[in-house]
Amino acid sequence: MTAQGDTGSIAVPHASPTPVGAGRVRQITTLVRRNLTHIKRQPEMLTDVTIQPVMFVLLFAYVFGGSIQIPGVDYKPWLLPGIMAQTIAFSAFIVAIGLNTDIGKGMVDRLRSLPIRRSSILISRSIAALIHSSIGVAVMSVTGLFIGWRLHDGVVNALVGYGLLLLFGFAMIWIGILVGSAMRSVEAVNGLMFTTIFPITFLSNAFARTDVMPSWLRTVAEWNPISALSQAMRDNWGVAGQPLRADAPWPLQHPELATIIWSVGITLVIAPLALRAFNARTTD
Repeated sequence: MTAQGDTGSIAVPHASPTPVGAGRVRQITTLVRRNLTHIKRQPEMLTDVTIQPVMFVLLFAYVFGGSIQIPGVDYKPWLLPGIMAQTIAFSAFIVAIGLNTDIGKGMVDRLRSLPIRRSSILISRSIAALIHSSIGVAVMSVTGLFIGWRLHDGVVNALVGYGLLLLFGFAMIWIGILVGSAMRSVEAVNGLMFTTIFPITFLSNAFARTDVMPSWLRTVAEWNPISALSQAMRDNWGVAGQPLRADAPWPLQHPELATIIWSVGITLVIAPLALRAFNARTTD
């Protein structure tokens, strides 16, 4: 195409067509690989799902366990589902810090310059965080075998327990996306997540029985989604525990269904807020 003028013709190039990006699956797998490569190059990133969970298992089993009495219950195997629930809740921590770092360093801006869907960034971050947390669950499962924990109710129930764990982890990831997008620094993310997620995991039946708590505190702890998740895993793995009180709340009477409801509910409420915060943070 040419434009005519007094000095002759000037060539005007045709606009190049918009590049076609890779398929959604390829985008996601490439970004997941990129996120996991950080772990390969910086193995210390695994300390939160390897050394820390093992440290919690050993501390509570052999240091604090002697002072935490549950009549008729072997505390060590009873403890393990609670620590797994805490670890999967911390998956929100992992994705919040990783996403906030990517935004702060301009990585998300560079990805936006490519023919890639913005949702692929969040999906890949979520999958990488679940893989990261699953490593911790695997490490704790092996550690549990050494302290007396066993799966007593068959393969199907065992998989149900692990499935509920990952489902709840997926819900927690949306909380991480919301916090990672809304906070302006990694320090702010650390401060907010530590002062919220950490105490919530302890205000439950993950580490101690709830019936010895003051009535108002017991109510909060027994309606805590961490309590339902811990109880669901104990039920499906055949971990012996105290019989439930006759007046135990509904989430402890039906922990599997309660965990599903909590997970779906958290996702439905938090996911739109997380997407809005991410779009607002990454839009010029």
